[in-house]
Amino acid sequence: MTFIIAEIAQAHDGSLGMAHAYIDAVAKTGCNAIKFQTHIADAESSIHEPFRVKFSKQDATRMDYWKRMEFTLEQWKELKNHCDEVGLEFMSSPFSNAAVDVLEKVGVKRYKIGSGEVNNFVLLEKIAKTQKPVIISSGMSSFDELDKTVSFLKSRNVDYSVLQCTTAYPTKPAQFGLNVIQELKERYQVTVGFSDHSSSIEACIAATTLGAEILEFHVVFNKEMFGPDAKASLTMEETTNLVTAVRNIEVALQNPIDKTDNSNFKELKAIFEKSLAVNKDLKSGSIITFSDLETKKPKGFGILASEYENIIGKKLNKDVNQWDFLNYEDITE
Repeated sequence: MTFIIAEIAQAHDGSLGMAHAYIDAVAKTGCNAIKFQTHIADAESSIHEPFRVKFSKQDATRMDYWKRMEFTLEQWKELKNHCDEVGLEFMSSPFSNAAVDVLEKVGVKRYKIGSGEVNNFVLLEKIAKTQKPVIISSGMSSFDELDKTVSFLKSRNVDYSVLQCTTAYPTKPAQFGLNVIQELKERYQVTVGFSDHSSSIEACIAATTLGAEILEFHVVFNKEMFGPDAKASLTMEETTNLVTAVRNIEVALQNPIDKTDNSNFKELKAIFEKSLAVNKDLKSGSIITFSDLETKKPKGFGILASEYENIIGKKLNKDVNQWDFLNYEDITE
């Protein structure tokens, strides 16, 4: 079954109550997991970070924003317990070794690596030591970079999977990179998925039909809310519709149709297929032309419509009336 992850990231805007509200809302959509991001500003950032700019009315700098997004260990545990209660897997992407320490105490089952951390082998080493599965987002990585990361993880016997992702918010259709899904499957022979930032459901639906086994996308209560990912997110209603579509596609993919056998349609074919008829009164001895022909339901009362060429140019051996069925015994060579 496709593993569906609804990412909250910073949509909670630093509010623990809002984070809990998202858990309850996502639980109703049918998703398998809900994912947050664990930021410890002092451990992951510096004064040289380009994003240390004023971008909100509430925060003087980007650093202030990241600090406001932090939860305590006990708060993270509360969120994890809430997820357990409503049947969602709690996930959170770490952005520092310190964040991994927090998430280990919280008790995550696996780690999602954001595309900006794929080349961060220090973080990957920290995670590898936990021996937990890893999901890699390939958004900013070339195949050469992914190869090195995969080699690093394999050398440490880490169970990994890879997501096709385009780091653009929101992602335009020309940027989806759906072709990469199969390329990743062939290259690494592991579970492959799709991480979406398009703010629409069609990308994940298409990815599912192309074999994505993991789907990840941002969710938000309203796309007009404040936050860096709001415009690239799905609403709860869109998320529910997406989950329904994905589950239906799974059923379709698990039930291939054999087009060499149409015996199940025998009765329907008799009803809907047609027999040859004439569209005008014709006298005995008339030479049949294409313009004399019509087809009428049901099949079996006249010559098969597919065999019309067999009687073009042939002579009628009796008078026929308009709309009469035409049979082989009505013609002579």
